[in-house]
Amino acid sequence: MRLRDKVALVTGAASGIGRATAALFGEEGAKVMCADLDGEGAERVARQIADSGGEAASVQADVSVAADVERMVQATVERWGRLDILVNNAGIEFGLPVTQVPEEEWDHLIDVNLKGVFLGCKYAIPEMAKRGGGSIINTASVAGLRGYGWLSTYCASKGGVVIVTKSLAVEWAQQSVRVNAVCPGVIRTPMTDKAIEQGGAALGSSREEALARIAAAHPMGRIGEPEEVARAMLFLASDEASFITGVALPVDGGFDAGPPPRRP
Repeated sequence: MRLRDKVALVTGAASGIGRATAALFGEEGAKVMCADLDGEGAERVARQIADSGGEAASVQADVSVAADVERMVQATVERWGRLDILVNNAGIEFGLPVTQVPEEEWDHLIDVNLKGVFLGCKYAIPEMAKRGGGSIINTASVAGLRGYGWLSTYCASKGGVVIVTKSLAVEWAQQSVRVNAVCPGVIRTPMTDKAIEQGGAALGSSREEALARIAAAHPMGRIGEPEEVARAMLFLASDEASFITGVALPVDGGFDAGPPPRRP
């Protein structure tokens, strides 16, 4: 087991990438605190881990609220005595032209996607440093590596996650706290499904047509699965990545590398 005796805290654990990551970490021997704004959903995932022979607990938390983030970190440490791994995964998304983005929606998305990462690191790093180090994995996006129309707010938040990751990696390397990010492409999650439904309606296309168009934009010809991102998270969390910090790793079927070649 690659995470035997490690203690991990995963935010956004109730669904999608967070759920897959929490489950995989549990399979690999970690004790997992499942955190989510959806407290009942987080509890269900924790029970599933326990039913599969792992050890897990849950906490309801809003990652944009400092008191909640401090509480979820302390709950993890109080339960298991340490914190070795933090996955800052909670996030939201919407797509609008910048001229139509309400200020309060900009603020809310930045608070969840970027401030949430800041707060998670702020409260987790001291616990890791005083126990000899740890691993933080932040969920960024290919939208943090390049620009996309109608996604300026989301791109701003995820670009911020990428550069915060690199800055903190440098800041805490000598305390053996590694900080990395994963940058997923389009992944089959509830958040993606919602975005596709909204975008398809705006363009007058069906969900199936939208999915086919998105899949075709990836050189591998498909969208990704949450478990594929979770496996990248597992590697970065494990001791196998002991000399890796400050990386923003695309997990995107080649999406960021460039468009598929046109067939002759």
